[in-house]
This record gives sequence, structure tokens and C-alpha cells, in this order.
Amino acid sequence: MTIPAGASGQATNPLENAPNLPYKIAVLVYLYDEQNRLLMLHRLKKPNPGMYSPIGGKVEFHRGESPHECARRETWEEAGLTLDHQDIRLFGIVSERAYQNEHHWLIFLFESVKPIVAADVTRMDFDEGKLQWVPVEEVAGLGNGMGLPETDRRVMWPNAQKHRGGFFMVEIDCTKDPFDFCVVESAPRLNR
Repeated sequence: MTIPAGASGQATNPLENAPNLPYKIAVLVYLYDEQNRLLMLHRLKKPNPGMYSPIGGKVEFHRGESPHECARRETWEEAGLTLDHQDIRLFGIVSERAYQNEHHWLIFLFESVKPIVAADVTRMDFDEGKLQWVPVEEVAGLGNGMGLPETDRRVMWPNAQKHRGGFFMVEIDCTKDPFDFCVVESAPRLNR
């Protein structure tokens, strides 16, 4: 492992003080409709009850499920929408170290490659919460600006918007207060 140099030029190890926590692997699926609205889940369950997020869930890696398969499965389970593999694309990877000091997360972000017909979403309520279509320009302000988890509001959502049709990877270190992050790959879509 290459250890980056700190401000003093001395080698630093970003994992030196990292807690030993279980790892969770998950997906988030950014589904946009023909009116440029994002399908958001108002969550009832952990993580982040009472807050909003795109639909998604944990990868069943113990069964050999890929992140892409998980994104399509979660879209079916949560929204009743069947997607083919070419209907979504990976556009982001997020690594969160020590989120809420409970888990490390590796999150694969997918986006719809064409607008979703809102009427095709057959489930709007289920045990994890309630789905709603939110205009893109209102997402950051949900719940008076407190409706998104802080890492989503400050890091994931701005990068998801900047990289629609492109790709990014970000590392978020929640062991620090306030958390720290670094966009380690960025390829915004050039012709919007």
C-alpha cells in the first residue's frame, strides 16, 4: 500500500486510527422521470430513519449478487419497476469510513439512462417508507435542508448532480468531526 505524504511531507497512514468495524456493501439507484424528478424514499427504518434517500439496499454478496443485480432487485422490491441491465449505469462509488461509528460502507451509485415513466412505479408505500417524486432542484432542501443525511447532502448529492452521465468516486472519513472527504476520481459528463 502506498502511503500518502501529509502536509509536513511525512508519510501518513489514513487507516492508522481507523476503527475495526463491519463492512456493508450497498447500492443507491437514482431514478429520474420525464419531468426531471428524482424518486426518493422517505425512510422509516435504519439507517437514517425520518430522512430521504434514493431507493437502494444491501448487496447480497454472500449469495454472489453483483452490485448491478442488486440495483435491479432493489428497484423491483421497492418501486415495483422492472429494469433491464442496460436501463441503469454505474456512475459513482462512495466509500464511507466509520459511518455513525457503526459500519464502513461501500456504496455503488446507479442512475437511469433514460427517463422513467412515473406511472410505471407501482409501489409508493412499503415497510421501509414512502416513495415520492422530488424535483431535482428541491432535493437538497428536503426537510428544510435537514432531510438528507449530512454525507448525502454535502458530498453524495452534489457529486451525483455534477456527474450525471459521467463517473465519480469519493472517500468519506467519518472518524473526523466534521467528517472529511476526497473526490478521488471525477469524470463529469461533458455535453449536457
